[in-house]
Amino acid sequence: MTLVEILAALFPEGHSVTVTDGLVSGEGPFRGGRLAVIGIDGDTALGVDGACRLARDVLDVVRRGDRTPILVAIDSDSQRMSRRDELLGLNEYLAHLAKTLLLADAKGHPTLGLIYGHSAAGAFIATALATRALVGLPGANPSVMDLPSVARVTKLPLDRLEAMAKDTPVFAPGLDNMVRTGAVQAVLDPDRPLAEQIAAVIDALPADDIRDQAGRARGGRPVAEEIAAQVVRDARLG
Repeated sequence: MTLVEILAALFPEGHSVTVTDGLVSGEGPFRGGRLAVIGIDGDTALGVDGACRLARDVLDVVRRGDRTPILVAIDSDSQRMSRRDELLGLNEYLAHLAKTLLLADAKGHPTLGLIYGHSAAGAFIATALATRALVGLPGANPSVMDLPSVARVTKLPLDRLEAMAKDTPVFAPGLDNMVRTGAVQAVLDPDRPLAEQIAAVIDALPADDIRDQAGRARGGRPVAEEIAAQVVRDARLG
């Protein structure tokens, strides 16, 4: 589904959501109240200016104090790889954006990510993964880091990484792998009413972050319990 189709399905009576320079912002009527929408469209890279604008939009919703749910709709590139953005401290801007979403969640605003296209690296982590839960639509292609980039960082051959990714979803890209690791809670059905599915997910949002538990249950984090146990043992040893 495209963003236009998503918005039409969510807000058949109309909405105020706009897209400017690839940044999504606005709201529409939803179950007798409002649903705020922020995000990135058109495979747009997220830089310092975009992070600031999205953070402002989130904080504007929080300042209203009405616990409006926030949908973070994402079809982005990674963070913007420009000299200007890096010199200005892009990592801090991305962290600020993520913190605004965590603040909204703490203030009682249900936050839900919706990945409907591509997203990667810092842009993915600071938006969709910073929500209480993340759902996807078929055809979405999220990744924390694509395999060619992993190969450059680790110096491992790409073909070896591709083979490893078949059995190790924790670092492999793609929607299915994100579901297996628990990062994506569920994949929505585009043939069913989208507003009803989004409402159901919001109503069932867990009180705590349970992505690690979901990943273990789905077999996407096969050594997570072993590592957690080792961390506990190391902490006890001082």
